[in-house]
Order: sequence, then structure tokens, then C-alpha cells
Amino acid sequence: MSHRVLVSVAWPYANGPRHIGHVAGFGVPSDVFARYQRMSGADVLMISGTDEHGTPLLVQADKEGVSVTELADRYNRQICEDLAGLGLSYDLFTRTSTRNHYAVVQELFRGLYRNGYMVKQTTMGAVSPTTGRTLPDRYIEGECPICGADGARGDQCDNCGNQLDPVDLINPRSKINGEAPKFVETEHFLLDLPALAGALASWLKTRDSWRPNVLKFSMNLLADVHPRAMTRDIDWGIPVPVEDWQDNPAKKLYVWFDAVIGYLSASLEWAWRSGDPEAWKKWWQDPQAQSYYFMGKDNITFHSQIWPAELIGYAGEGEHGGQPGKYGKLNLPTEVVSSEFLTMSGSKFSSSKGVVIYVKDFLKEFGPDPLRFYIAVAGPENNDADFTWEEFVRRINFELANGWGNLVNRTVSMAYKNFGEVPAPGTLEPADEALLTLAADTFEEAGRLLGASKFKAAITQIMHAVGEANAYIAAQEPWRLAKDDAQRERLASVLWTALQVVSDLNVMLTPFIPHIAQRVHETLGRSGVWAAQPRIEEVRDDIPVELVGVNLPEEGKSYPVITGDYAAEQARWERIEMVPGTALAKPKPLIKKLDPELGQTGPEWAPVAS
Repeated sequence: MSHRVLVSVAWPYANGPRHIGHVAGFGVPSDVFARYQRMSGADVLMISGTDEHGTPLLVQADKEGVSVTELADRYNRQICEDLAGLGLSYDLFTRTSTRNHYAVVQELFRGLYRNGYMVKQTTMGAVSPTTGRTLPDRYIEGECPICGADGARGDQCDNCGNQLDPVDLINPRSKINGEAPKFVETEHFLLDLPALAGALASWLKTRDSWRPNVLKFSMNLLADVHPRAMTRDIDWGIPVPVEDWQDNPAKKLYVWFDAVIGYLSASLEWAWRSGDPEAWKKWWQDPQAQSYYFMGKDNITFHSQIWPAELIGYAGEGEHGGQPGKYGKLNLPTEVVSSEFLTMSGSKFSSSKGVVIYVKDFLKEFGPDPLRFYIAVAGPENNDADFTWEEFVRRINFELANGWGNLVNRTVSMAYKNFGEVPAPGTLEPADEALLTLAADTFEEAGRLLGASKFKAAITQIMHAVGEANAYIAAQEPWRLAKDDAQRERLASVLWTALQVVSDLNVMLTPFIPHIAQRVHETLGRSGVWAAQPRIEEVRDDIPVELVGVNLPEEGKSYPVITGDYAAEQARWERIEMVPGTALAKPKPLIKKLDPELGQTGPEWAPVAS
């Protein structure tokens, strides 16, 4: 039986279209991983959706002069189009404003509350003096009281990694308008992290395969852990399912309490829509199932501390004990796969600051695979990476077009011109065997690296083999052999070897550039769906659930989701033998080279600053 892998992908805020910095952190890496796992025989469930609660949406709705639901609907659809266009193979990409999500979130809160891990306290909350609206922790910046770094947020300092409270910041200011917040007393439910810290620490100590930066940051969080508020004074969000709270329109659950629960609620929605409402349990209750969480580094704390703490408390496994709720004991993350930031000329991508290249614009001009390839080879996997148009042009022209595209084109062209089909090889010589062995070894090593979420190292190995294949053709000179009838058998051997290695490399490149891989598959004389692509479907919010509170989602409302039929694709992580006699067609150019001037100017919609 195949092993099960849950690929949980960070939920993008539905307060605007996505830029390439977003998809470099959560989008492309997760899809490369999911596609590889499927090709390796794993039973994959890849889920996510748009995050539609919290202050960021309210702020943007005010700015655009629309209701928050109208804003969320518009950007939910835009984001679905962006991510599907990029080829991200979600089994379900949904949203957090569904009735199903509300129900799952309320159940987890009740479970934590029953087990004693939600404690009520009077705290100091930050309020905007001009609007009266609550300011979330992440919308307040100031000087860190521990290390003195400026730009610390109200929830944590990225410089020293310590967890903070907004009231402790020195010279705090609102990120929205720069004003100093007003701190007032307010009552909230707090997640009792100290009561869960022991169980969290024991679990984290078993995570020795994590990326070092993620594990170190996560362990540091436990050094000074304290209860954390999980409700907010806000009128947009999920009602708190406690008597005297649920009907209060000004009290809602914290967006980061509800967003991470989306991984579970999306799995339940997928199961219900698949016709087997219990299917989600295969990924969440089976101890042998694995779960990988993909996000940018600014979200590590929520995935390595808050979400595991919620799961531990819901299972009744902290200091207070307790009993699991109706969803039972749920699997903790196998790995938290965090990427660093993609910057542009040294600046973090930011829509509000105008430092932005939107995915929709990129796809319209260049298509999906050039962006996917660039992120894979030059993205922010372990360190911040700076995007420049000059580097983008160089990578696409010299590596993707000249390296891979040229290898495919000239190999198939020579075989088509001289044989019209895959030729039958004669006795293979040492040079042929060496290249075939290199391809087989690359299969093994690249697969090992992909399974360990080391995507940049994997594609580096694969592109090295592309280079060796090009060098092999240059050394064997099949164009010279074609001029000598006495060398006909040797020509067949060289071209068969090259075709076999092209086939091997296409398999290995499929997780990274699936659209191009499909075309290479067809160029090699094969048919059918090699690399399946996602599709957008319109569904209705009609899953039967029981909810409490006010301002609940409308039942029966339609919305788009991303899904796909990936089990039907042919792609497998293994060599496909090139069968002599297979008809070949004259190949068409695979990859369009970019105008070198683009590297100096950028496109009109994202010009290089002069």
C-alpha cells in the first residue's frame, strides 16, 4: 500500500492579488514536493485556500470602499486563477469563509476549552485612536525590549526570535497609519502555551530532519513561552463558541487561531466533496501518514508552535490532561518547510510599498514554467534571494532554453531527420554507458533530495546531467556520423542513448516544469496526460454543519475552488525505456528565449528602477 503524504500549504490573505514573492515561499516549493511524491507512488493530499479574516482585509476593504465580503470574494477568485495558472496541483484550494471551516474551528476551540487550555484573562489590547478598531499584534511595530532592534512586531522580534506583546514594545506605532496605539483593558481567551510547552518541547526534539533555521527558531520560542490571546476585539471573523461570547459581534477568534485549522477543515471539505466524508482520516489519524507544511519564514511560529499546541491540547496531552474531541487524536506536523524571503533589489516584496511583481502579470507575459524554474534554481530556499530581471533572463536563456530546450530539440530533430523514429541501438560504447549511468544515478540522488525538501540541490543535480548530455552530443558528433553510411549503427546508438537520457531528464524535471514536461513527453512520440494540471470548479457552500454565533456565512453561496485529477496522470519517478520504432514528429521550439534587453529594462508593468 502506498504511503500517505499531506501537503499543507500556507493560506494567502485574500486582500489582494499574489506577487511572486508569495509563490516563491509557499507555492512552487510545495507543488514541486507534491508532484514528486505522487510520481514516487505516494497518496498525496495537497490542500490550502485563501485566508479571509482579520484586520488586513478590513483595512483593504476600507481603502477600496467595498464590503469585506465583496473584497474577499474578488481576491479569492483572482488568487485561484493565479495559482491554478501557475500549475499548483491542489487537491483542494478553498477558503476560510465557508460554513465548514467555521464549524471545524469552533469544534477545536471547544475541545481546547473543555480540556482547560483556553483560559480567560483581562489583557491590554491595542486600539487605533482614530478608528477605534483593534490593531492586531502584527500591525504594531516598535523597538524590541529585549535586543533593542527596531522594526520588531507586536508578536515577535525577527532579530532575536523572542515572542513579544505589543504593550512591551518601545515606541510602538501602527503599521497602518503610523500613529501610536492606545492600550486598553479587554477580556480575551488565551491559549495556555506554558501548559503545553513540555509536550511541545518533547515533540520538537524528535524533529531532527527539519531545516536547521526552522528547528533552532522553534526551540528558541520555548525559552520564554507565555499564554497567547486567541480572541480579538473585531467584528469580522469566526464567533467564539462560548456562552455569553458567541452572540457578541465585537468578539471573534484570532485569525491565526483559525487559519492554521484550515488545513484540517480543507481536508474535511475535500473528503465530503470526494463522496467519502471519512477519507480525511487517512491523512490525519493514521500514525504512518506524513504531513509537510510549507510557508515563508515569517509564519514559522504559527506552524511549529501555535498549530502543534492546538493539536496537543485538543488531544488532551498537555499538563492539564483531557480527552480528544470528535475528530480524535490528530497527527502533528512531520516537517515545517519554511523558505526565506524573495526580495527585489534588496527589498522584501510588498504590495503596500509598491515593490511588487504580480503573478497574474508574470503568467500573462512569460507563462508558468519560466517562473517555476527560476524559483527552483534561484529562489529563497535557505537564504533570502534577490530577484532581478537580469538574472531571470540569464537563467531562462542560458539554462532553460540553451541547456534543456536545445538538448531536446537537437536530439529529437536528428533522430527524426535520420530515422523518423526511435532508432534501434547497436552495441553501446563506454561513453554511452557512462551517460546512461549518470542519468540513473541522478534519478536516485535527485529523488533523495526532493524527498528531503532540498529542491535547489535536486534541480542543480538534474541540470548538471543536462550539461553532461549536451557535452556527450558534442563529443559524439552525430551530425558527422550521419554523413557516413558505414557509421549508421553507431549513429543509431548515439541517438538512442541521447533520447533515453532526454526521456530520463524529462521525468526528473517534471515536478519543476510540468507544462514543458508534457510537451517533451509528446515530442518523444508519447500520448496522453503526462503531468496533470489543476482546474477551477465552482462549488456551493452546502456541507451540512451546526454553527453558533452571529454574522455566519451564507448557506448555499457559490465560490471557486482549485482541484484536479492527478491520479490519472502517467508521470512516475522511474526510467521509461525508449522503444525502437516509436514514431517521432518534427519537434517545435520548446522554450522561447527572452530579449536580453529585458534584463536591463524589465517589462513595462514592472520596469527596472533607473
